[in-house]
Amino acid sequence: MNSLINEDLAAIPQDKRTWGTWNYAALWVSMSLCIPTYMLASSLIEGGMNWWQAILTIFLGNTIVLIPMLLNGHAGAKYGIPFPVFARASFGTIGANIPALLRAIVACGWFGIQTWIGGFAIYQMMKMWMPSLATFPQIFPDSFGLQTGPAICFFLFWLLNMYVVYLGVESIKKLLVFKAIFLPVAALALLFWAISAAHGLGPILNQPSKFQTSSEFWNYFFPALTGMVGFWATLSLNIPDFTRYAKSQKAQINGQIIGLPPSMTLFAFIGVVVTSATFIIYGETIWDPVVLAGKFSNKLLVSIAMIAVAISTLATNIAANIVSPANDFANIAPHKINFRTGGYITGVIGILIFPWKLIADPNGYIFTWLIAYSSLLGPVGGIMIADYYFIRKQNLILNDLYSHKGIYSFKKGFNDKAIIALLVGIIPNIPGFLLTVKLISSEAFPLWISNLYHYAWFVGFAVSGFVYWILMKKD
Repeated sequence: MNSLINEDLAAIPQDKRTWGTWNYAALWVSMSLCIPTYMLASSLIEGGMNWWQAILTIFLGNTIVLIPMLLNGHAGAKYGIPFPVFARASFGTIGANIPALLRAIVACGWFGIQTWIGGFAIYQMMKMWMPSLATFPQIFPDSFGLQTGPAICFFLFWLLNMYVVYLGVESIKKLLVFKAIFLPVAALALLFWAISAAHGLGPILNQPSKFQTSSEFWNYFFPALTGMVGFWATLSLNIPDFTRYAKSQKAQINGQIIGLPPSMTLFAFIGVVVTSATFIIYGETIWDPVVLAGKFSNKLLVSIAMIAVAISTLATNIAANIVSPANDFANIAPHKINFRTGGYITGVIGILIFPWKLIADPNGYIFTWLIAYSSLLGPVGGIMIADYYFIRKQNLILNDLYSHKGIYSFKKGFNDKAIIALLVGIIPNIPGFLLTVKLISSEAFPLWISNLYHYAWFVGFAVSGFVYWILMKKD
């Protein structure tokens, strides 16, 4: 029995590839419309940008990440192969588990963040009907940064996610339809409320930037831009999982160009306007839409909104953050880990990353979470693109991708050159990360080394891609 192939990993024949341009555009519209996209934009306002600076940063970030998205998507559309199989060409038939696991752990983190958002929505609703929930005795140490009431709702929502994993992915289809209808309507309703309550768009868009000097702005802009790129760093790797269904290269390229930058920018604009309006209305910047909705006085309105947020978050979570890592974990030991077990592993890791700390403030969301994982995934993207375009010249031997004895087996299934290049690309970003999470002092490394972390995805992508190309050319 060949352990490198099953029904999900096998190449899709040309006659079964049915996705056209608008399928890809719709996919990106659906994935872009989520609470983290809104928070992405509003966190930039909270960080000090004005409305057009925030929008421009998001548009630039999504235009940049579109490039590796299209480059990696090419192999999926040409050969009908998913991401783990494509990774075998550069990392080896067994070594491909390394990028798959890196991506899986990041997806676990997103699972934790989305679960916290859904749980906190439930908490905001319950608190209105049962105010004592906010004053439950503290049972967690202060270092956890977790209050008892939100913790209870978080774990209840986490259990609901795990129950859906137990039932299987089919149970989520109706929820995805609900999300597709509800979230655009809710976003537009929030936009009209903000414009009305702030007495028009004029006062909102006149909110000034909080940066006093251009150097202050640039010091914030580049890490923020890296965070924007990092937002879709996972998909820029595993986009072959989707493009393998493309009717043609033109369909996936045009569909992604139409779908990704515009839909992210439009939904982000709503986040920017509403967040800017909160400063006018409440005298403080509220970047979390769930916290904002909790400020409304109508109990029934808040309850309906919070239940809807929880349901749409559940739908997004299972579709985007459970299916992929569950399959990645199953790929390590297909006979021992099935989809359900992989889903449970994802759920446990999602708690262990302390998601409530990551999104407690915009700096944690951008500088700790988005940039940190982009420093891991940028190098993988650099290696895969260097291999496919500069080493393989876009030509892969399909059968060898599924063989332990083909050219992609390298040394016992591992390409040591890819692993070396991966490590070399990650190392420059470690000092800046350690400084960001306060494990070292600012004097531990020269400032220019620590500042490389602000460009983590770009540094990792360029360094690993170049080192891999050099090492492979020597053969």
